[in-house]
Amino acid sequence: MSDLSEKDIEIFIEAIGDYFKQITKESASVGVAYLAKNAFPMNDYTGVITVSADYEGALYFSAPSAMLRHLLTAMKETNQSDENLLDAVGEIANTISGNARKYFGENMVISIPEKIAYLPDNLNELVRPYAYVIIIKWKHYSASLIVDISRKR
Repeated sequence: MSDLSEKDIEIFIEAIGDYFKQITKESASVGVAYLAKNAFPMNDYTGVITVSADYEGALYFSAPSAMLRHLLTAMKETNQSDENLLDAVGEIANTISGNARKYFGENMVISIPEKIAYLPDNLNELVRPYAYVIIIKWKHYSASLIVDISRKR
C-alpha cells in the first residue's frame, strides 16, 4: 500500500488542476483522492510514468478518446489521429509527474511516458492491490489519475 501522505497526494491533485487551467483556460473539477483496491477506473487511452530511485510504482493518467479530442481542439490541434491521442495522454502524464517531481525532489526519477491505447485486461495485475484514485471532470468528460507510488524504505 502507498505510504504517501495527504499532503503528498495533494501535489498530484494540484498538478492535474493546473494542467487543465493552463492548457484549456478552464478549470477541471478534481475530486478528492480515495484509496481503491483492485478496481481502477480506466479509459480508452492511458499514459504511464514509472518512478524509481527512492520511490517505486507508477502514475497512470487515463482518459476517454472524446475528452482527448476535445483537449486537442482546445489546443488548436487539428490532427486527432490515434497517434496524437496517445501523445496527448502521454504528455499529460509526463507533465503531472514532472510537476510532482519538483515537490518530491531529484530522488524521484521518472521515466518517459508509456502510452497505451485500449488497455489490456490484465491491468489490475500491473497496479499493486491498493492505489490512490483521483477523478477529473472537464466539460462533460471524466478521466482518472491513479497514483500507485510509494517510498522505498
